[in-house]
Amino acid sequence: MRTVHPTPSEALVMQDVTRRFGTVNALQGLSWSARAGEVTCVLGPNGAGKTTSVEIATGLQRPDSGTVRVLGEDPWRADPEHRARVGVMLQDGGLPQSVRPVALLRHLARFWGRPADLDALVARLGIDGFAGTTVRRLSGGQRQRVALAAALVGRPEVAFLDEPTAGLDPHSRREVHAIVREAAGAGTAAVVTTHSFDEAERLADHVVVIASGRVVADGTLAEVAGEDGLEQVYFALTDGGAR
Repeated sequence: MRTVHPTPSEALVMQDVTRRFGTVNALQGLSWSARAGEVTCVLGPNGAGKTTSVEIATGLQRPDSGTVRVLGEDPWRADPEHRARVGVMLQDGGLPQSVRPVALLRHLARFWGRPADLDALVARLGIDGFAGTTVRRLSGGQRQRVALAAALVGRPEVAFLDEPTAGLDPHSRREVHAIVREAAGAGTAAVVTTHSFDEAERLADHVVVIASGRVVADGTLAEVAGEDGLEQVYFALTDGGAR
């Protein structure tokens, strides 16, 4: 078992976390952390445990064992004040279907005392181009942009972004990368799950590679990838599970 020793700048600490679904061990002693002011990219094959980790860290699931602390608190037991400090973008979006995007974002912005500049965020993500369309009629990529804006509009201290660029065109991906980097630069701990090596290489201050519910690599991009490159190291680590 790898022990994660918390430091004051660590916004997320998961220690020896397990999660079972019937006979399936989704997480098997998972330990990793994410620091304030950094982008942590979490990579792994489908079924590796990335989304389960994010859902546990946001209090949507409860681990069977181990400890999880987000901003020093157990997310499963967190109060509304704590949850207001955390931004979440899930794969399915979780957006109400009958509203228009900008109206939804303006409503969400009212929950925070110091929201982000919503007009600027809407323009940068191109949401103003489909502002008159209800969420149910948006394309997958358009919903992704609205979900990202919803996760970041409150200037969260921690933002969990589950595959935020899935389905986006290259221009939109580039803008999303810039927005995530800016959020980290302002002090947010940005946790990004991704399948893209290019995305991790562009974004990550810290890389966590998960396979079969375990962490198989954890460190800076240089520490994880070395001279071989992230893609080659990733497949060496994930083919057949943990090293």
